[in-house]
Amino acid sequence: MASIPTWLRTFGIDPKRSIASILGIRRYLRGRRQFRAQLGGDFLWGDALPILDEWQAASGSLGAYFFQDQRVAQWIYQDNPRRHVDVGSRLDGFIGHLSVFRQVDVLDLRPSPAAVGNVTFHQLDLMQDLPAAWIEATDSLSCLHSIEHFGLGRYGDAIDVDGHRKGLAQLQRMVAPGGLLYLSTPIGPQRVEFNGHRVFAAATLAGWFADGWEIERFAVIDDANRLLESVDWRGPELATHFGCRTGLGIVVARKTRETQGGKTRDAR
Repeated sequence: MASIPTWLRTFGIDPKRSIASILGIRRYLRGRRQFRAQLGGDFLWGDALPILDEWQAASGSLGAYFFQDQRVAQWIYQDNPRRHVDVGSRLDGFIGHLSVFRQVDVLDLRPSPAAVGNVTFHQLDLMQDLPAAWIEATDSLSCLHSIEHFGLGRYGDAIDVDGHRKGLAQLQRMVAPGGLLYLSTPIGPQRVEFNGHRVFAAATLAGWFADGWEIERFAVIDDANRLLESVDWRGPELATHFGCRTGLGIVVARKTRETQGGKTRDAR
């Protein structure tokens, strides 16, 4: 059962921010009086826009999304693929980073809010059969912080307990032999926190690439938002999710085989 603060945030009420805002009213009124007393005739006095809770805040929020987006964008820049396709990652974060230096094809269940330079958008449901045009269509594919949502209905998708498995199979079909898949998802004790997301065991994430794939990078952003650039995913820490309860696992895996008629052959 969700806690009371969680339910309040669900309805747009942030208890911590509300308390900080209440405490900030006196500071706001004092500053307003001081500023008006100093104001000359070169500015009109416009409508009030009280910002009550930022005077003691840091200059930004550098959470898991920030470190993930920065690092994976850097890897793709270094790898310099012929084509890069993304499924479901944040348009206002990771895709924004990529679009600075390259063209990106973006696939998402949801419509795009606006046209973005260097981004070609395609609306597609990855839990449905993959159109032939997208099979082995790219040598580079990313899906960051998205696979854990498939089938939970959060974004208008169909309720499907196997949604993540169906989505993963489609992602793996999209990559051409020899290509790379950049995939991230929450890791920790395996569970569903409906309808927010799933959290996968680190061993589950590694196991997704046991057949026909080779893991080239395994990074972790732990519960304290520290980026562990390279972890020993074959070692004993895999069973403890590298100490995470709700961390982030980031895998870069190369496709080594392709399937034809139920059989596999080595990629050239």
